[in-house]
Amino acid sequence: MFRLAHLSDPHIPPDIPPSYRELVSKRILGWTNWRRNRHRVHQRHVLDALTGDMARHEPDHIAVTGDLTIVSTPAEWQASRQWLQSIGRPADVSLVPGNHDAYTRRAVPGVTLAWHDYMAGDPDTSAHGGFPYLRRRGPLAIVGCSSAVVSAPFMATGRVGHEQIGRLSPLLKRLGEEGLFRTVLIHHPPLRTPGDRYRRLTDARAFLKLLADAGAELVLHGHEHTATLRWTPGPDAEIPVVGVPSASALAHGGRPAAAYNLYEISGDPGKWNCLMRTRGFDGGELHELQDNVLFEAGKVIGETVSPR
Repeated sequence: MFRLAHLSDPHIPPDIPPSYRELVSKRILGWTNWRRNRHRVHQRHVLDALTGDMARHEPDHIAVTGDLTIVSTPAEWQASRQWLQSIGRPADVSLVPGNHDAYTRRAVPGVTLAWHDYMAGDPDTSAHGGFPYLRRRGPLAIVGCSSAVVSAPFMATGRVGHEQIGRLSPLLKRLGEEGLFRTVLIHHPPLRTPGDRYRRLTDARAFLKLLADAGAELVLHGHEHTATLRWTPGPDAEIPVVGVPSASALAHGGRPAAAYNLYEISGDPGKWNCLMRTRGFDGGELHELQDNVLFEAGKVIGETVSPR
């Protein structure tokens, strides 16, 4: 059995605040919002408790789907790098960036440099560099996609882009032929939700068409700061598309407190078993919240069961 942990949107504050020079950009809006409101929601002690619980469950690999930063300053890149190192080696943690990590044009190369080895494919799979990247871990093929693009003020949209989609299609088909459990990481959810115009994945239709044609076993995302389990068509069966709450959040405004998912994957190609265990905070206590059987002997189940 292979155990994959998934968490997202930790929004790690830096040790020092941004300089005035760094705030002469879109960053001033985000940092003002952080100081006025969001710093009360995202708490480092919550994040540390969650990752401590995750470590005790000894996952074989960890997936992090973006928004490590608040306004993506150099101090935040370093703080996030230190946090990544605290949860695992680059070989054991797969990361994709989020819209907060691409807050300005200068942030994109800075993040890429600071977190490169957490966003790099295996040596024999990264001929083109960048995204999508591929990592083979046990029965899994972990495919990291970037939807992080610089957006206008008050916007939090994402885009995968023609180049990534063009590389993803043959890659996912080939990995399917190899019999691997294809797990796609992306920050923005590919499925629309009401009122998401200013934070949506703008080329979601093309991305979903790709999945319907090429297939995958699991799509993991963040961005929405809530727990979701939805399904999208694949060539042979429905594909689960799963989001998690922010890994550092207190319950607020109808959104849940911090949680992560732990996937237990076993079986053989075409006969996969996949149990999704959700662990997080409820009533101030951290414990198992829910179990969902996604696949059993290759059949889509999608059934919620009582936590063990």
